[in-house]
Amino acid sequence: MRSTAKMALAALPLLALAAPLPAAANEMHDTVATLNDPVAQDRMAETITAMVGALMQMQVGPLAKAVAQIDPESDAAYIPPDATLGEVTGRDPYYAERLGDDVRATTRMAGHAASALAAYAPVLRDMARDLAAQWEYERDAARR
Repeated sequence: MRSTAKMALAALPLLALAAPLPAAANEMHDTVATLNDPVAQDRMAETITAMVGALMQMQVGPLAKAVAQIDPESDAAYIPPDATLGEVTGRDPYYAERLGDDVRATTRMAGHAASALAAYAPVLRDMARDLAAQWEYERDAARR
């Protein structure tokens, strides 16, 4: 493969990364701020905790009854009519809270990653611009 083609292939990922950077700079700043905000982290974690907690309290008896009518040999026939999803799955009573803690930790990690990406964005944009200029130079040189 000619060096010009190799350079073009190498530059494509950087060009693809850098193209949206100027337009997305404000959005990225807002995202970074949200992900690094302890109040937002807690809000996300509390939302997931509440949703999962509610989901685990959902009654699955009527669904199990319908499944058992279609397939009398399924395990659904043995599920009590007032069983909840949490009881059927055998989860521990603190599952929703642990999941909320995981969301909180993941959000913090995503905030750190987004901060690093925002810090490197200008460097990546400049690298992509330099590679694009070098590619154009090499392309023009190959045509001479």
